[in-house]
Amino acid sequence: MSFVARHALWSDEQKEAAARLRRIVEEQQLEVIRLSFPDQHGILRGKTLIASEALASLESGCSITTTMLAKDTSHRTVFPVFTAGGGMGMKEMEGGADFLMVPDPLTFRVLPWAPHTGWLLCDIYFGNGRPVPFSTRQLYRNMLDRLASRGLDFVAGLEVEFHIFKLNDEKLAPEDATQPGSPPSVSLISQGYQYLTEQRYDQMAPALDVIRRDVLALGLPLRSVEVEFGPSQCEFTFAPTKGLEPADNMVLFRAAAKQIAQRHGYHATFMCRPKVPNVFASGWHLHQSIVSRATGENAFAGKDDRDGLSSFGRAYMAGLLEHARAATVFTTPTINGYKRYRSYSLAPDRAIWGRDNRGVMIRLLGSGDAATRLENRVGEPAANPYLYMASQILAGLDGVDRKLDPGPSADTPYETNATLLPKSLREAVLALRDDPFFRQEFGAEFIDYYVHIKNAEIERFQAEVSDWEQREYFGMF
Repeated sequence: MSFVARHALWSDEQKEAAARLRRIVEEQQLEVIRLSFPDQHGILRGKTLIASEALASLESGCSITTTMLAKDTSHRTVFPVFTAGGGMGMKEMEGGADFLMVPDPLTFRVLPWAPHTGWLLCDIYFGNGRPVPFSTRQLYRNMLDRLASRGLDFVAGLEVEFHIFKLNDEKLAPEDATQPGSPPSVSLISQGYQYLTEQRYDQMAPALDVIRRDVLALGLPLRSVEVEFGPSQCEFTFAPTKGLEPADNMVLFRAAAKQIAQRHGYHATFMCRPKVPNVFASGWHLHQSIVSRATGENAFAGKDDRDGLSSFGRAYMAGLLEHARAATVFTTPTINGYKRYRSYSLAPDRAIWGRDNRGVMIRLLGSGDAATRLENRVGEPAANPYLYMASQILAGLDGVDRKLDPGPSADTPYETNATLLPKSLREAVLALRDDPFFRQEFGAEFIDYYVHIKNAEIERFQAEVSDWEQREYFGMF
């Protein structure tokens, strides 16, 4: 029996998708297939196999080193993998051993920008069939299963802001090959500030068009392409989808945008606030609702509505606010992302909600109808979507179970007395570390693992002498 069959890893739908996949590979004469899994940062890692080898690996899995899960954002291994338990207290993680990437046939796509190339998203398992506990896609699936046990589905729509620059120098000289490598040299493709003007859109159109066409060819549910406020900044919005799909779409979209842009002489970045003069910070606004699996009815819209939101929706929203501080490390996982939280801006700085107000953390949209939803404006576009969405489900359901109340709408978001969001990644990590709720729901094993990786990132940052410090102290003292 194959690994998939032995451990009953595929549904009937996945088995049917695998049969279709094999036919497409043959009909389109694909040469290679990329097998990828989303790591702890939401970055795709994996291997590219010759098509025949990839098909042979569909049900047997493809091995890859466990050290992929031990790396911080510089790709440095930050756990002592050659010690007992690999620094994670797990025998399977010792010595850079392997685990298996098992493709999910439902995610198969042919890449329009890479000739004769297919792509498959994978789940990761140990050799005994046990899911790797640090798999963020698996953690998210667990949260979806909790919802399913209540007869509910999670629906999310994506609004993703990011920057596209002209690529001047890829920094490929040997001296640039540091860890992390020297960032590329770029210039603007628009000056910005003419928010949503046709003139700026047309100026950016050559870059936007190549990404738009391939994103649509990839089958992603793109709705709009918009010019954002800052120089070289844009926003792509996507139609709402259920379950795993919105998170899978996000990781594929980020990878696609960067790869397509690079092939056409551009640099796309989902870094929140690039160190480029005059640029504006980017956010990732997550629109979410909960629907009945049986009827498809929106649980946020009901007869017992108040402010156009059902009692279920109000309690769910209250849960998001209740756990906002500890969840911030999942919605905003980089040091750079906290430079976006500023008062009297288009970003939140405290855990409050409001009806159609762009200064709050949770923006209520809709009027008690099928389109009623909550827009969480706290996230950055570099967030791991599986952790972002899983944290939303957990926090929201806790609000429902405890019948929490979110309080009144905040009409003056930067003056309302409310819990402040963390001001730094360090503060956010401490909030998560000390929070009993996420430790219980995600498990202490995962929380300790994730906190360790984030602390390694923070410690490297603190060891660097910044330009600010050099200007402030070098001449004066």
